[in-house]
Amino acid sequence: MPLPWSIRMKIALGAAKGLAFLHEEAERPVIYRDFKTSNILLDADYNAKLSDFGLAKDGPEGDKTHVSTRVMGTYGYAAPEYVMTGHLTSKSDVYSFGVVLLEMITGRRSMDKNRPNGEHNLVEWARPHLGERRRFYRLVDPRLEGHFSIKGAQKAAQLAARCLSRDPKARPMMSEVVEALKPLPNLKDMASSSYYFQTMQADRVGSSPSTKNGVRTQGSFSRNGQQHPRSLSIPNGSHASPYHHQFPQNSPKPNGKT
Repeated sequence: MPLPWSIRMKIALGAAKGLAFLHEEAERPVIYRDFKTSNILLDADYNAKLSDFGLAKDGPEGDKTHVSTRVMGTYGYAAPEYVMTGHLTSKSDVYSFGVVLLEMITGRRSMDKNRPNGEHNLVEWARPHLGERRRFYRLVDPRLEGHFSIKGAQKAAQLAARCLSRDPKARPMMSEVVEALKPLPNLKDMASSSYYFQTMQADRVGSSPSTKNGVRTQGSFSRNGQQHPRSLSIPNGSHASPYHHQFPQNSPKPNGKT
């Protein structure tokens, strides 16, 4: 079963709060550098926490605008300007968040070579749809079968577009992302009651093969029946360990320069 829309938005909000804390509230600003679905851990109530701070870097200090570093991270999530120049900023994380948000909206992986030509790279496939008021319907995971908020999906798509801007300066701060996401889990205007959506869904079902990829969670259980944290993941993708890494209260200190 695919994750319900409201749960997807709850997870997105929780993950956004984690990045906002690192960027804007930690004693020293931290750039996460490897934000992706498999690094989001979920408890039994789908509360999100970030895991695996192995690539995290302290943010720029004083009048510096960026941190220069070796390009590391995960293909499909890394911001294009970081890949090209090695210049790392908090807006690099914002781009990665936009990719993850897009995965939650679409139920697709960031990179999927099993998709038809032109759809391997999620961001490039989705860009033409993000800015269109009606075409955004084509983005939403068809496995939800209309059980998602029209207004919420529109706002999520618009937010993803801002986060994925090719101009880093045009991307929002994570605190702005948090504020934009806050109302989305509770919106009730279901697309399944929209005549336009029903017509479009019928056309899509008639012309497209059924999708097999969707957002899911991976969990593990101990012998006494207690559930360990799960990682948000996409089928056939990599998974974070479900057993460790709680959200830190202090700025992590990566060892050595990477």
